[in-house]
Amino acid sequence: MSKHSTLKSFVDGLEDDFSKFFEKGNKAAGTRVRKAMQDLKKMAQDIRVEVQDKKNG
Repeated sequence: MSKHSTLKSFVDGLEDDFSKFFEKGNKAAGTRVRKAMQDLKKMAQDIRVEVQDKKNG
């Protein structure tokens, strides 16, 4: 369950940058959001692989 907690904390931590970008138009926050989304994609892929391995193993 630790991956779930890590993922949830990561997403919760992005709220400030999302707000700064979408509500205030802060371009630097947009860059941080884009990077975070790339990191989130990697985390999601790692979790998918782990789930698949456990399912098949």
